[in-house]
Order: sequence, then structure tokens, then C-alpha cells
Amino acid sequence: MMSRVVVGMSGGVDSSVAAALLKEQGYAVIGVTMKIWAGEASCGEERGHGCYGPGKERDIEDARRVAQSLDIPFHVFDLSREYKTEVLDYFCQEYLSGKTPNPCVRCNHRIKFDALLEKTRASGIEFDYFATGHYLRSEYDQIRKRYLLKRARDLTKDQSYFLFSLTQQQLARSLFPLGGYTKREVRKMAADRHLTVHEKPESQDFVIGGYSSLLDSTPRGSIIDRGGKVLGEHRGIPFYTIGQRKGLGIAAGHPLYVIGIDPQRNTIIVGEEEDLYNDELVASGVNWIALERLQTKMKVKAKIRYRHPEAEAVIAPLENGQVRVKFKEPQMSITPGQAVVFYDGDIVVGGGTIESTAKASSFYVTGEKEQIVLEETTP
Repeated sequence: MMSRVVVGMSGGVDSSVAAALLKEQGYAVIGVTMKIWAGEASCGEERGHGCYGPGKERDIEDARRVAQSLDIPFHVFDLSREYKTEVLDYFCQEYLSGKTPNPCVRCNHRIKFDALLEKTRASGIEFDYFATGHYLRSEYDQIRKRYLLKRARDLTKDQSYFLFSLTQQQLARSLFPLGGYTKREVRKMAADRHLTVHEKPESQDFVIGGYSSLLDSTPRGSIIDRGGKVLGEHRGIPFYTIGQRKGLGIAAGHPLYVIGIDPQRNTIIVGEEEDLYNDELVASGVNWIALERLQTKMKVKAKIRYRHPEAEAVIAPLENGQVRVKFKEPQMSITPGQAVVFYDGDIVVGGGTIESTAKASSFYVTGEKEQIVLEETTP
């Protein structure tokens, strides 16, 4: 009896080719698509077509047409409520707390590999595996007795950073057919199979036009320097992130960057480029893939953002389940809310969410003059 595989189809070229390849390999393929657009944005007015927006309706129809051309069953599941709660609301709350969240990591963890599969099972669909069009590889290591998550062959498209939260149980039932191909090869395979999406452009953003369309207006506040001097006014802390230089609206005669965000005092702190560099962070919500748990210090390569070059670091366990990451060389713009992922060569060791840095920007009001002082702390 052939294995049954559910393929998460987004309406793009990658997931379409993944479905085609699996069918050719002899699997009984079932296409599923999640409806996440409910007609309006969660925190404001949405104006574009990205991963979230009215354009998702067209994507669903594209996925349906591909499924028809492949002659496979196709189902659409409404996950708009779950998406609002787990991704959009989370996204807005994190920004309001002064952090910079990664919606792709959150969506993979809570929606694609969780809520979507729950809805699929609840509908009565039985399956052995779940497959996506992500560019990464997975295999079982006989020595470690663990499933491993590995980088894709095409490093320019590698998406292992976004899936560090996968558990052993999820990896055991997940297939990633595109891990050994380049994007150019995938588009050619789509064209050779006459898939109508072979030239379809990719969604390049969470929301085309910028994430600010999802955020409510928030109180304005002060932009200050490290010494507490007020340099200008910000338009709301959710619209700023660590390392930001443009759009500050202040003239200082030299470049200034956001080096700290203080939601309690509704303050944005700016400084010089050198203030952005940090050699240490603490991560929480850590998931381990290549090992059961971190028991002692370990040398790794760490990525603090998807497009940030990996850097040599030593990770060490903390008593509360968090992990301290010490870089060999200071890294620019380590940002709370973003994911930090650890690698050993091509293997994903694990990853978590950045909570704080060694230069945590903490501001205190002291004395009758309410003097604002920047304190550098080591968590």
C-alpha cells in the first residue's frame, strides 16, 4: 500500500513542484491549503499582497489549478481565526513590547506544522507524512538516533533558519522534496511539467507595503541619546527596530541608529554605529534537534537573522532553560524577538528567540530632575 502524504500547497512554484515530485515518486498525494485572510487586517488596514492579504485568495485558486493538473485531491481549511490569534496578534503584541518578531518562524511553528495538520486530521483525512516546498533537508542519523534538520543544497534559498522549532515527532513525519535542488532547477521542473505557476513571483514580505499596516497608532514619545538628551519625537515604538537608521526624523550632523527601545517609558534610544555591536545574548524557548538537550558549553555557528552571516559562538545552558550565546566577534544589531539558530556545519543544532543582550538598554528615572541614565547589564 502506497504511503499517503499531505502537501501544504501555497499556490507558489515551490510547493507545486514538491507535490508533483512526490506523486512521481509513488506517493498518494493530497493537497491542502490554508485560508488565513479573513477580509480585514488584525490591527489596522492591510493594503498589499504578501504572505498575508487579499492576494491569498488568488493563491488558493492557483493551488487548486495545480492540484487539478496533477489530478490529486485538494482541500482548503479555514485557519483565519488561528492565524489571527497565533501570528497577527502575537506580531502586534511583540512590537508593542519593544521587540521585533519573526512572523515566518511563528507561522511555521503554530500554523503550518500544527493547526493545519490538526484541521486535516479532524476532517477525516488519513496520512503518513506532511510535505512542504521549503528548501532544506531532513534525515535520520543512526548514530545519534535522532532526525536531523540540514541546510538545503541551494544555500541562497536555504530555509532551515525558519524551522528550528520542529520536534523529533514532526521531523519523523515530514518530507522536504526540494532540499537537493536549486531554485532555477525547480522553476525548470515546473515549466517541464506545464505547471501554470512556473513563472509566478515569490512573496517577498509578510505584508507588501510594510508591516506597519497591521499596527494600531500608538502614543508618540521621545527619541533620546545615551546621555538622556531629547533629540526628537518618535511616532510610536512599534515602528522602530534595533539598527534602524532611516526615518528617525532627527538631524544630528552624523548617522544615528536605534540602539534601544524602552516600552515602559515609551522611549527610543539612539547612538553611534559602534553602539550596535554586541558579543552576547540570552535566548529562550529553545528547541534542540541534533541533541536531546544542551548539558555543557558547545561551539557552534549562530545566525541572529535570516540574512545575517553566521558567526562563531559558544552556547551554554542556563538554569531556567534559556541559553547564553557568546560570540567570538561582536555582532551588529542583535534584536530581541528575532530567532537565533545554531549550526554545526550543515546541521541545525537548535534555536530559540532572542530575549536580551549583554548591552541591554535599561533606563531609570532617578532624582527630582528625573535624569535618564543608560545602564549596561549582563544578564
